[in-house]
Amino acid sequence: MSGAARAVGAVALHTSMCTFSSSHSHRPSTTPFNSHQPNTNTHLTSLLQTHPLYPLTTARLSLQFKEKILCLEIMGVDAGKALSQNPALTTASMESIQSIISFLLSKDIQHKDIPRIISMCPKILTSDINAQLDPVFDFLSQDLKVPDHSFRKVINKCPYLLTASVVDQLKPTLFYLRRFGLKDLKALAYQEPVLLVSSVEKSLIPKLRYLESLGFSKDEVKDMVLRCPSLLTFNIEVNFRPKFEYLVGEMGKKLKELKEFPQYFSFSLENRIKPRHMEVLQSGINLPLSLMLKSTDQEFRELIEQGWVTLTDESIIFCVYLCT
Repeated sequence: MSGAARAVGAVALHTSMCTFSSSHSHRPSTTPFNSHQPNTNTHLTSLLQTHPLYPLTTARLSLQFKEKILCLEIMGVDAGKALSQNPALTTASMESIQSIISFLLSKDIQHKDIPRIISMCPKILTSDINAQLDPVFDFLSQDLKVPDHSFRKVINKCPYLLTASVVDQLKPTLFYLRRFGLKDLKALAYQEPVLLVSSVEKSLIPKLRYLESLGFSKDEVKDMVLRCPSLLTFNIEVNFRPKFEYLVGEMGKKLKELKEFPQYFSFSLENRIKPRHMEVLQSGINLPLSLMLKSTDQEFRELIEQGWVTLTDESIIFCVYLCT
């Protein structure tokens, strides 16, 4: 089958499935989603069997398995990858998969979000709605104060929330982060929800200790993290270490500048830090770290072309324009 025919068939089935799903997407969240739905399953089976791709799947596969593969592919999910990452999908029924999709739609997740969410975390499709998924949304609502209409924003930011244990992971990590000083629940939910699925012992604490090993005090590290919570999302070996070595070894910067601008770690070493540092060196000017990295390409080009010099004392940084 040609790519064009496959695309037409995919659109046709996706439209049918979306129409079917939409009829269930407004179901109240308090309604159990694990109830038997014979008519639903029969309708979906009929849709799949009439799909142009259906006859091309190997005859050795069971009917249910063929339907499952097609369903995942049409949704935009790599079926092979999903099955390898979540072998439990092999025995999951089409009815249970569709119930989970319908449940997510009822929580304001949109059809266009489903492929990315499922591709990132296939385990969602074999989760128990009442025991695993629903408690996550209760946590978002009650503990993080996320309104129902904002569930989509948070889940799209971090789909892994949906497979995290509320009791064993989300609540303990939230408690640790709040005790550390991260009191802004809105910022945590909408900007850095990945912190909630991070291990306190294996991820968060080691990162704090690494920053202290660079020469910062505990209070200084705490202040840096509170100003830039994304620091706790960076990998030590991939991010912290190479960027710190470049900052000190190649740029000749001191800890004071990093303490004042911890956002340095959020910029790409190869695509931002190194190229701009080289241009600054070649131009013979001196720019504060924040100005060098935060300025837009146009602003940075103007700084280089016009010429700036930085005069510093212990507390103030002045950028003085050199008239030509």
